[in-house]
Amino acid sequence: MVKNHSENPFEIFRKECENILKEAWYNSQKELFSKNKKSEPKKIFFSLDVPPTLKLGDLSSSLCFKLSKQLKIASITLAQNIVDTSDLSKASMITNVKVAGGGYVNFYVDYEKLSKLAIESALILNTSYGYVKTDVPKKIIVEHTSVNPTGPIHVGTARNSILGDSISRLLRARGHKVNTHFYIDDVGKQIAVLVYGYKMIDQPQPKGKADHWIGLIYAITNCILEIQELKKQLKEFRRKEAPIEDVNKIQIRLDDWVAAAADLYERDKIIFNTILGKIKKDHSPRDNIAEIMRLYEMENIETKSLVRRVVEICLRAYRETYSRAGIHWDSWDWESKLVWNGSVSEIIDKLKASPYFCSTDETALLKIDEAAEVMNLKTLFNVSKKHEIPPLVLVRSDGTSLYPTRDIAYSLWKLQQADKVINVIGVEQTLTQLQLRVALSLLISPKRAMDLIHYAYELVKVPEYKMSKRRGRYVAFDDILDEAVKRAQQEVNKRSPNLSAELKKRIAEAVGVGAVKYALTEVAPKKQIIFTWERVLNFEMNSAPFIQYAHARACNILKKAENKPKKPNYALLNENIEKEIVKKIAIFPEIFIDASENLTPYIINEYANDLAAKFNSFYASCPVLKADGYELKDARLSMVNAVKIVLRNSLKLLGIEALERI
Repeated sequence: MVKNHSENPFEIFRKECENILKEAWYNSQKELFSKNKKSEPKKIFFSLDVPPTLKLGDLSSSLCFKLSKQLKIASITLAQNIVDTSDLSKASMITNVKVAGGGYVNFYVDYEKLSKLAIESALILNTSYGYVKTDVPKKIIVEHTSVNPTGPIHVGTARNSILGDSISRLLRARGHKVNTHFYIDDVGKQIAVLVYGYKMIDQPQPKGKADHWIGLIYAITNCILEIQELKKQLKEFRRKEAPIEDVNKIQIRLDDWVAAAADLYERDKIIFNTILGKIKKDHSPRDNIAEIMRLYEMENIETKSLVRRVVEICLRAYRETYSRAGIHWDSWDWESKLVWNGSVSEIIDKLKASPYFCSTDETALLKIDEAAEVMNLKTLFNVSKKHEIPPLVLVRSDGTSLYPTRDIAYSLWKLQQADKVINVIGVEQTLTQLQLRVALSLLISPKRAMDLIHYAYELVKVPEYKMSKRRGRYVAFDDILDEAVKRAQQEVNKRSPNLSAELKKRIAEAVGVGAVKYALTEVAPKKQIIFTWERVLNFEMNSAPFIQYAHARACNILKKAENKPKKPNYALLNENIEKEIVKKIAIFPEIFIDASENLTPYIINEYANDLAAKFNSFYASCPVLKADGYELKDARLSMVNAVKIVLRNSLKLLGIEALERI
């Protein structure tokens, strides 16, 4: 007997198919094995896949192909035996089982029952439909974004933020207790360079959006220092009559920095000239920058006050940007705190006591590869045994700590707060994250180190634009959002000219921001994204606006309906497109479970896009308000309502607003 609603409707059908398949397999093969004197395979996986078309059933097993070679029995024979011995009287959702394609076993669902169960489950559970809770909830920390506060968030970092936000939403909906953390990188050379430049212009109040202003100061300071250094190198190379190819390499780098300087000069001549003039008068800028780093790690009161003031200027601007994008953090963790409270020193002391520690006059090292070999960590961390992991430098020669060492202390602290820690960090940090795991294995245990997950992602590429924060070359997230909203406004004006200016502005904001968030999550994280406006704001396919428009269309149909459905007859939903939509509604909880367990938000994008496309096809071919008879009308209205709910719940997982009109 099928329940009136379920948190996972398609699972009921799937389990029935699995049970029938298992039972039929064992019953059909007893005689076959005894006649052929063959031993039955020990491991059999009764997995079922969703076929590409309704003609091939609603679930399909390729079991017979996998066992055919092993048993030396034709796959079609194995499949036919399963079909012949399948007892469908024990199932309530299965109407038929057939052999197809030379050995597939295809199961067919009762669409009247599935329609009623899936649609009414969506209507009853509403905002919670699809969000199946885990049986084992965990405390999980998701650390994402965590950029150096030396300039605005650019489009590449925005992918980090949006991915981190999406997986946090997935895990919360799954029932885990999730805390999002932003690790403020306020220790190290980059911040010291910024503070050095800030001092050069006498510490004024920011102009314009603060993080863009901070970014300009950092880029100008860094650029001038790099040009100075390269000029010295070039002069020294020429004095020593170094090989011409070495001289040319330095010259090419110098030319690139000079070009960057010219761009920065045009952006703010006063700041550029002020910093340049004061750096020229400074006989040892590198030493002074190193001194800022040293004093800050020592928690010198004056230096601490200055660094914190500059960093806070940037962070306030970040909060403004991310608030617009609907992204927030539960905790803002200062890197400096780990240095000041002794955590970093304690970690260094413990690692120095390790048999894998060694030191020279210049550095203190941890022999990561040797530790990984002895402890058999390469197998555990899925690293080739042939791969040699470089040693990890723990301390500089001047006694200041390095980023990886501080990250060990931070990771240890996070693991003490949670069952699992997910670091959303670029794929270029794969080696550092591996070194981190090995160090944690020495400090706690390899098993616990496995609870630290590197969620790696690839960069965002903007065609014909090479980004470099140090050179002041980047596509700022603020600018991307502004441009997206501007373009969305033009589209909204075309589609809904009669709306009020205020409402059109609000819709354009939701469409523009949603379009960017969708574009930065729609492909697997380890695939590079090519950011183009033609793809981001495509109202016709595979975009947030496309899905938002389908949701708005569903809302419009329901709004026009005079009465709520009273007597839907789901048996009348006989069109193939209706069956496909019912199946999509039913399968949403399975898609959600897959996405949350495997941290793959992009399959939510794929699912929502496919459902929106099917719904648009339904809208074009099947009248709803003018359907033939009230029973069919009510059934279609109920299905439209379920589509609306599922599209909204899907978009919510991506942090995208589901609009009622566009």
